[in-house]
Amino acid sequence: MTIFTIGYEGATVAEFLDALTRAGVGRLIDVRALPLSRRPGFSKTALRAALQEVGIDYAHLRALGTPADGRAAARAGRHDDLKRIYASQLELPEAIAQGAMMLELAAEKPTALLCFERDPAVCHRTLLLDAVAPGAPVEHLFA
Repeated sequence: MTIFTIGYEGATVAEFLDALTRAGVGRLIDVRALPLSRRPGFSKTALRAALQEVGIDYAHLRALGTPADGRAAARAGRHDDLKRIYASQLELPEAIAQGAMMLELAAEKPTALLCFERDPAVCHRTLLLDAVAPGAPVEHLFA
């Protein structure tokens, strides 16, 4: 089971959907705490509709998102703070349950984790996979 990741930073919805369909993704799991975006088409409702049009399922696992202080640390380039804050988030019972759910969903069909950041090295989705699915094959997609 390969788990894909993708960030939509700098991408259009068409480019984003193309990257997912070329990879054969059948489900997108939104791991943003707040599934809102200033970029047209990437807020939860519009994104779900666009994915549905190309046959990709959508799930939102809010508890796997980065809390506000972690997002602030990421924006400021304080990656060590992001790691510490996000590690605490993943210890919460809701995050533990949703981490297990994420793995179950990913086992059913090719799945990509979504967040804003284009570079997975500075995104919590990499921290998430390192914590919840260590050693799992991961492929980072770029739109």
